[in-house]
Amino acid sequence: MPSFELVSNHLCPYTQRAAILLAEKGVPFERTYVDLADKPAWFLRISPLGKVPLLRVGDAALFETSVICQYIEEVTPDAPRLPADPLRRAHHRAWAELASAILADVYAFYTAPDATSFDRKCGDLRAKMCWLDQHLADGPYFDGADFGLVDAAFAPVFRLFDTFDRIGDFRIFDTLSKVPAYRASLAARPSVAQAVVPDYARIFHVYLAERGSHLSRLMAS
Repeated sequence: MPSFELVSNHLCPYTQRAAILLAEKGVPFERTYVDLADKPAWFLRISPLGKVPLLRVGDAALFETSVICQYIEEVTPDAPRLPADPLRRAHHRAWAELASAILADVYAFYTAPDATSFDRKCGDLRAKMCWLDQHLADGPYFDGADFGLVDAAFAPVFRLFDTFDRIGDFRIFDTLSKVPAYRASLAARPSVAQAVVPDYARIFHVYLAERGSHLSRLMAS
């Protein structure tokens, strides 16, 4: 197997998904961090969109999270994290894409400029979490006992809420029956805990405080 290098900044939740998947499959890889506010020339040469994550595979570079994860799955067939049945496999990929959509909602939540848009984004997030709650298996993971690609996709989502919960109670998970236990199961997974730098929570907190958003003002008050 070729050498893998995962390129990211310190906060990217999409890169965490790839890191979790690689760790779950027992694939060794290196981590390289770049400053997206001051992108090095070598990074711009291999990242057509100037975004992370990138997966360097020998002399080649892959971009886009779903493509990276699909490649990892294909080159490690002895440790699958997707079902063998084509329909169930497609179903799991669709749920991983829902996790990506929720990350977009989370971004809109913490960058909302005023209380009205902030409350609306809280509602959007709650609606998607309610949908997830209705479709989770009996646990501990999305489809039952086995940790899969969907779990690698949702774990970075819930990590963001660990910081939000320390700022305030936004009632996004109120009355949900399965999501809180699912969230706890993902957080306890070693691959999830090790997917970020040790001071991730502090870095993310500083990042939020500097957004100039409604959430930033709540933090200041």
